Amino acid sequence: MRKLKKIGLIVVGPLLGVMLSLSYSAIADKETKPQLPLDDLRTFAEVFGKIKSDYVEPVEDKKLLTEAINGMLSGLDPHSAYLDADAFKDLQAGTQGEFGGLGIEVGMEDGFVKVVAPIEDTPAYKAGLKSGDLIMKLDDTPVKGLSLNDAVKRMRGKPDTKITLTVLRKGEAKPLTFVLTRAIIKTQSVKYKLSEPGYAYIRITQFQEHTGEDLAKAIKTLREQNKEAFKGLILDLRNNPGGLLNAGVGVSAAFLPKGELVVYTEGRGEEAKMRLTANPENYVRGGARADYLRDLPADLKTLPLVVLVNGGSASASEIVAGALQDHKRAIILGTQTFGKGSVQTILPMNNGAAIKLTTARYFTPKGRSIQAKGIVPDILVEEATVNSQEHAAMLREADLSRHLSNPKEAEEAPIVQPAPAEEKDSKPATPAEPDSKDQKDKAATPAGPIEPGSKADYQFNQALNLLKGLQILQRK
Repeated sequence: MRKLKKIGLIVVGPLLGVMLSLSYSAIADKETKPQLPLDDLRTFAEVFGKIKSDYVEPVEDKKLLTEAINGMLSGLDPHSAYLDADAFKDLQAGTQGEFGGLGIEVGMEDGFVKVVAPIEDTPAYKAGLKSGDLIMKLDDTPVKGLSLNDAVKRMRGKPDTKITLTVLRKGEAKPLTFVLTRAIIKTQSVKYKLSEPGYAYIRITQFQEHTGEDLAKAIKTLREQNKEAFKGLILDLRNNPGGLLNAGVGVSAAFLPKGELVVYTEGRGEEAKMRLTANPENYVRGGARADYLRDLPADLKTLPLVVLVNGGSASASEIVAGALQDHKRAIILGTQTFGKGSVQTILPMNNGAAIKLTTARYFTPKGRSIQAKGIVPDILVEEATVNSQEHAAMLREADLSRHLSNPKEAEEAPIVQPAPAEEKDSKPATPAEPDSKDQKDKAATPAGPIEPGSKADYQFNQALNLLKGLQILQRK
C-alpha cells in the first residue's frame, strides 16, 4: 500500500484543458521552512498597492491575488497550474470518465489556444478538430487576451448548447469554422474488437481509474470470441493524452513478466523518487487479492505485440510504450510521441481549490528521459492524409514555451524523423482575423476523422500486416 500511495500522481496529457485526469497525493510537512525573499515581497506589495490606487478601474483584492498565484505557477512550466474550485471538480470528474464540455485537450501558446488532442467519441473529435489546430475565436470572442482558464470556461457550458470555433490549420489558406454542440462526455477508456480471426485490436483512449480492469475484461472477451490463443495483438495508444500513472503501470504489467521495471521517477523530495514494477502493489488498490491481471492467459506475456503511437500519445501512453520497447516486448509503430516526461501532483488547498505542481521527471526502464523528446517508434509510419500535413502540424512538448529540458539530451543520439511529403502551393495560415464576412462564410468545414482500427486506418493496417508477417516467419 505504501508504494500505491506514492503513485497518487497524474501523468496527464500535455496541458490543462477541457479534459484532465486526477489523483491525489499527500505530502509530509517540511521540518525546515524556506526563508522568504523579503525584498521581493516588498516589491510585490508595492506593485499590489499601485494597482489598487492607480489602475484605471477598481480591482478586487481576490482577483489580484488569484492572478498572482496563476502567474507564479504558469511561469514554472506548461503543466503546473492553479485550479480554482470549479476546475478542481472538473479534474475529479474527468478521472472517473465523465465530464462536461467539448472533449478536447488544449494548451496556450503565444496567446492562442492550441489543440493537443481531441478525445475520441466527443463533439470535438466528431467535428474533425486535429492536434496542432490553433483556435483563434470562441463564438465572436477573440482568444487573444484570454487566459487558458478563461478560454476553457467559455468552451464549457450546458449540454446541447452550441459554440462556434474559428480555427487556423497548417496547410489551409483560410480559417476553418466548426460549430460544436456541448455534451456530457462519457469517455470509454478501453475499446476492442477481433480484427480478424486470431488478431485482437485494443484501443486505450485515456488512462482512468478502471482502465487496467477494463483491459483485462477486453482481453478475456476477445479470447472467448477467438476460441483459441491470439496470433497477435495491436495496442492502440494514438492520441491518448495520458491519465493515471498506476493505470499505465497496470497496462504495462499485462504484457510484461511480473517484477519487471516499468518506470522510475526522479525529483527533489523523497516522495518523488519511485521505482514502479509490474507487481500488483504498484497498480491495484487492495494488493494482490484484487489483482485484475492474475487470471489472464499466460501467453499474453509472449504473444506478438504491436503498439501504435503518434504525436498525440503523451505521458502515461509514453510510459507504456517506453517500457514495452525497452524490454523488447513490443514493436512500436507510428510517429514520434508528444514528449511529456514530467509528473504532476495534485495538492488540494484549504479554500477548495488545488495546485497542479510538477514534482518529478520519469524515465524508462533503460534510463531514457522522454521529456521534450518522446518515444521514437521502431517502425516509422506516417498517418495517411490528403496533403501530408498531419505530421508537420503536430504539437509536441518541445514546442511549448517554458518546457522542462531533457536531462539526458546530450547523451542520446538526435531523433531522425521522415520528412513530410513535398507540398505545392500550400502555405500555413497565420494568426489573423478573416478579412471580410465573405471569407467567414466561405471558411471550410472539414470532414470527420478516420475511424481507428478501420480499413481506412493506414497505420492500423500496417500493424496488422506486420503481425501476419511475423506469423509467417515463426512457421519457417
